[in-house]
Amino acid sequence: MEFKGKVVVITGASAGLGRAIVREFARQGANIGLLARGKDGLEGAKREVEDMGGKALAIPTDVSQPDQVEAAADQIERELGPIDIWVNNAMISVFGPFKKLEMKDFKQVTEVTYLGQVYGTQAALKRMLPRDRGSIILVGSALAYRGIPLQSAYCGAKHGIQGFFDSLRAELFHDKSNINLSMVQLPAMNTTQFGFVKSYLPNKPQPMGTIYQPEVAAQAIAYIAKNPRRELYVGYPTVESILGNKIAPGLLDRYLGATGYDGQQTDEPKDPNRKDNLYEPLPGDHGSHGTFDAESWSFSPETWAATHKLATWGTLISLAAVTIGLFVSRK
Repeated sequence: MEFKGKVVVITGASAGLGRAIVREFARQGANIGLLARGKDGLEGAKREVEDMGGKALAIPTDVSQPDQVEAAADQIERELGPIDIWVNNAMISVFGPFKKLEMKDFKQVTEVTYLGQVYGTQAALKRMLPRDRGSIILVGSALAYRGIPLQSAYCGAKHGIQGFFDSLRAELFHDKSNINLSMVQLPAMNTTQFGFVKSYLPNKPQPMGTIYQPEVAAQAIAYIAKNPRRELYVGYPTVESILGNKIAPGLLDRYLGATGYDGQQTDEPKDPNRKDNLYEPLPGDHGSHGTFDAESWSFSPETWAATHKLATWGTLISLAAVTIGLFVSRK
């Protein structure tokens, strides 16, 4: 019960990764402020928190509207108590070549996915700064460092979050603040977004590369909330993408240009009557998982190693000692 009695705010809490984050913090005893547009999903998340013994406050909120975010933060502090942890998770996206996108769609993705995190951070800081304590977590992506085709709006938003994060971290250090600001960079996830995302593509969209279950990321986010650090990469593909882009960005441009279109679509044509959640939430309680359970990993060795450094270094040192011992004995 690591978060027993703590007040945690989670944006995008109704479905997908946000729903998995809610369950992880609730499992560890937190009282949770739930922010999202979808009322059905919010009520489902609220019931789950209460079933685990916690308190929950579900507040329908459009994070692209700063007045709504501010009002939600105020209500949470009145009804649940001072906010200890704020997780900026809400996002939306649109799939398609940039040349085909409507600019109103691009603007909507930017306002929710990028500015939603800015507004959430501002609301959290307003309350945490006078107390000089608290943690704010920005949910990023490997795509914050390495953009891919067909997701220019989303990649741009995640890049923006990364720059905002760097700038604000420096300001907090200047002010000698005790508030923890962290960012978690994620791989492809098996979440509901691929069933909801607006798409200009001919076939159904899918995550690209190795896919992880949302619980892997949720556990990493809870870990960094109780073990603050600057940044945490989740999954080896995230590490590979970020490091690869530092070493050979031009090569990745060509590689992704050749593979990124087919890699983000299934072989099934999309339903012409398919609805999306770009401007309005879809009704119903959709849970956390998407439709890619069979291909998804429920465990990440890289993330385990990153969050269990003592055990990892102990194992590496032991292996090195054994290797040296064998080498010496053979001489």
